[in-house]
Amino acid sequence: MDAVYLDLDGTLLGPGGALVRDEEGGWSLQALRALEACDRAGAEVVLMSGRGRQTLSEDARLLGHRAFIFEAGACVVLDGEEHWLTGELVPSAERGTIHDQIEASGAPALLLEHFAGRFEHHAPWHLGREVSHLFRGLVDAFEADELLARHGHDGLRLVDNGVVHRRSPALGHLEQVRAYHLVPRGASKAAGVALHLRARGYDPARCLAVGDSREDLQVATQVGSFWLVGNAVRKDPTIREALARHSNARVAEAGHGAGVYEAVITTLAERRG
Repeated sequence: MDAVYLDLDGTLLGPGGALVRDEEGGWSLQALRALEACDRAGAEVVLMSGRGRQTLSEDARLLGHRAFIFEAGACVVLDGEEHWLTGELVPSAERGTIHDQIEASGAPALLLEHFAGRFEHHAPWHLGREVSHLFRGLVDAFEADELLARHGHDGLRLVDNGVVHRRSPALGHLEQVRAYHLVPRGASKAAGVALHLRARGYDPARCLAVGDSREDLQVATQVGSFWLVGNAVRKDPTIREALARHSNARVAEAGHGAGVYEAVITTLAERRG
């Protein structure tokens, strides 16, 4: 196996973002065993996450990884070198960060006004970001994209990054709460994986990806095998409809780190067979 692309929250990490907790919150070393199995197989592990650069950089350093994809595919950091996937929006001394430029466009305010009562900043994690505006709530991302396009923001899109537990009292009436990233249209985890594959010269057929959201599922188009961890389907059964569009995608029985371990071990065993 050449590479394994792993989402963090809701996938490799257990509840509360803990590496050593299982789906029920108990102690588990399955996530670490999954990483060990990747290393024994000679596969490079690449973290892909909606988390910001600083947080993800520390996560990658602690786990000994040389590449990572941060802020929902906005940038790939490869051996310390940045590769932006944000099109014409790039950081500059004159215009500030990409996050600043998106704020100045008025697009975040448009979404908050249009979806009032079911959409809010994903506090406190929306602070200190370089690229994406981070929200939570329950909206149709396709409807949001159409709204953005009608108001001249067709260079941006809203990414559904899966179910989260944190919400304010204002969202207490919603049946579930999901995280959303407002990003430049060219930014995606799938695009980040594609860039990394090209840079390393890896064979996509020899690569695996594991995630828990619809955005993660798009990575199936770039790799030979894709898995959703079991908790992804238990939290959102409708994701199976999207899964059915990818012949190389399947669901692990286990959730979080144990699901990643199941995906890695099963994929390695099938390829040896």
